[in-house]
Amino acid sequence: MDAVSDMRIFTAVIDHGGLSAAGRDLNLSPAMISKRLARLEDRLGTRLVNRTTRRLSLTDAGEGYYERCKRILEDIEEAEQIASSQNLTPRGAMKVSVPAGFGRLHVAPHIPDFLQQYPEVQLHLALSDGLVDIVDDGFDLAVRIAELKDSSLMARRLGPNNRIIVASPDYWAKNGKPRTPQDLEKHNCIAHDSIATWSFRGPDGEIRYRPSGNFSSNNGDAVTESLLGGLGVSLKSTWDVGRYVREGKLEPVLLDYLPPGVEMHAVWPSSRLLSAKVRSFIDFLVDRFGRGHPYWDEGLDFLPRSQQ
Repeated sequence: MDAVSDMRIFTAVIDHGGLSAAGRDLNLSPAMISKRLARLEDRLGTRLVNRTTRRLSLTDAGEGYYERCKRILEDIEEAEQIASSQNLTPRGAMKVSVPAGFGRLHVAPHIPDFLQQYPEVQLHLALSDGLVDIVDDGFDLAVRIAELKDSSLMARRLGPNNRIIVASPDYWAKNGKPRTPQDLEKHNCIAHDSIATWSFRGPDGEIRYRPSGNFSSNNGDAVTESLLGGLGVSLKSTWDVGRYVREGKLEPVLLDYLPPGVEMHAVWPSSRLLSAKVRSFIDFLVDRFGRGHPYWDEGLDFLPRSQQ
């Protein structure tokens, strides 16, 4: 337990901003705090804290170690609460990764309600279309809209990710509508960098098409804006463009060849205790997304019932 004790001392020094304040909190002398901190650095073989006569500051190694120590100590506290059958209250820092567009439209707007319900949680929401390494990057949870391939992750389904082919009514009026996926060769197809090939389910099985056009982007919002401007046609998720379809600003086609959807999941490391704060956030998202019937698909009657 010396290692855990050293972690508690180290985090107390950083949290309180000095040896004396940490010593008062832990009922240890500043000299003992300094000795234990030096012993920890010797054991790790690296300096964690830069010390001057006026202040302490974390080194680069210290910053990473501090974040991990906080998480480990929170897990230990929660494990002890579970073992002693205490009521668990979601609390502490939580770092969550969410795809940028989905997070902006469907996660960030609900955060105030979550934090009002759980005021002892400190939530950091990272919006990125890049695939983060949950463990190495220090995330407690991530939302993935993709096929799950990492066997080291636990997952819970949040809902469907239905996809459709859309363009503006003006674009269709000028260029005509495709009757089959092969007809897309006659159209200006706008691609997102993460989807190199568009797949369709037809009467004769799967059809794959590689989009070609005069514009592509690594940003979903940029693709959507180009569609609204009448530039071309694209494959989009209903969580992104469903509202524009309902408003008549975008119009879906190839409804007999709907692309296969990809499930939406919350994922977390299998090696980490599912804390009360993470479990509460997952439950919160499931409730907000309609337990398999997300609000963003409301009114899209062309989706088969099994996909809504």
